[in-house]
Amino acid sequence: MNNLIITNARIVTPIGHSARKGKEMSKLLLIERGTIEVKDGIIVYVGEEKKHLGNDQMKDVRHYDAKGRCLLPGFVDSHTHFVFGGERAKEFSWRLAGESYMSIMNKGGGIVNTVKATRAMDFDTMYDRANKLLRRMSRMGITTVEGKSGYGLDCDTELKQLEVMKKLNEKLDKRVDISATFLGAHAIPEEYKGKSDEYIDFLIEEMLPIIKRKKLAQFCDVFCEEGVFSVEQSRKLLTAAKEVGFALKIHADEIVSLGGAELAAELGAVSADHLLHASDAGIKAMADKNVIATLLPLTAFALKEQYARGREMIDAGCAVALATDLNPGSCFSGSIPLTIDLACIYMKLSIEEAITALTLNGAAAINSADKIGSVEVGKQADFVILDSSDYRYLPYYIGMNCVGTVVKNGRIYEIEN
Repeated sequence: MNNLIITNARIVTPIGHSARKGKEMSKLLLIERGTIEVKDGIIVYVGEEKKHLGNDQMKDVRHYDAKGRCLLPGFVDSHTHFVFGGERAKEFSWRLAGESYMSIMNKGGGIVNTVKATRAMDFDTMYDRANKLLRRMSRMGITTVEGKSGYGLDCDTELKQLEVMKKLNEKLDKRVDISATFLGAHAIPEEYKGKSDEYIDFLIEEMLPIIKRKKLAQFCDVFCEEGVFSVEQSRKLLTAAKEVGFALKIHADEIVSLGGAELAAELGAVSADHLLHASDAGIKAMADKNVIATLLPLTAFALKEQYARGREMIDAGCAVALATDLNPGSCFSGSIPLTIDLACIYMKLSIEEAITALTLNGAAAINSADKIGSVEVGKQADFVILDSSDYRYLPYYIGMNCVGTVVKNGRIYEIEN
């Protein structure tokens, strides 16, 4: 049933159809005793409680009393790598013993390790594993997720990852929508070792046309980092991707300040992600060019690295989004509660800013702010209802899930915590 009336909800939401920047990120609409009407999965009314509900034309309507609990837009996790094979628990132990991310890569670990396991995994097993992760995401209030390829680094496996996401997105009873990103430039595969320029050419000449023709991804991404792909190589790939119709993302300035944020601004990327070492000039360029800064505090936490300068980015006028970076190596976690805690405690975001970052700005980071990310008429009926009437409970309940109910496309799913 996709026709729904929610009453007695304390509605908290950002407003708009584009990313909120700077001081605007802290502005939320609060409706103390709110009503929401949903028809065919789309919001048709949001406002104060009405004596007469406008549902005369709606059949098979479900009525839901929120009992004064806080209702927010569904969370948008705008940077993940949730489709993969294998696991890397041994590498995590190495990291605990003091090994760096790059030293583990040099020992044959890191992304290349996952590539071997992902290439060996069949489609059905990959699908089932990814589907299980999506259900876990849903229980924490994620209603839309961005998923990247990048664990194949060859034609067949990259396509397999993207086709798994496409099939998951076509499920009639899906709890999470998927925005797909092609990240063939995630690492240099063994067969192209010492030939990274040739690998970029392979991605441009062979992979981009196939993926575009099959409509398997909306975005193209690149790991622009010292020892992986240079600024020049990243510019070449992303320029070619833009020319054939892909929107752009970039893994930027995660390990060193390489100029990835500046490149994102130069090329008009939708988002630049990670940004632990983004320069002042890069931050200003992103603010000026409306590039969304997608920050991933779980990864900094797992790698014991400094956090991205979220407070400074917002104060400089940037639009900041938050995401989990769920992946099998540097951050095997999709914890929305811990993401919020780290953003508020260590990156100095207010809870209002964190909510905007995980909803409307996350939606904008996948070019979907016109459809999701806020509780407004005309948008998709994706909500989370907390186990509290106070949205400030989100960072206060440290590391614990306080989502009691998820609404996806007007369908209600109760969560057991």
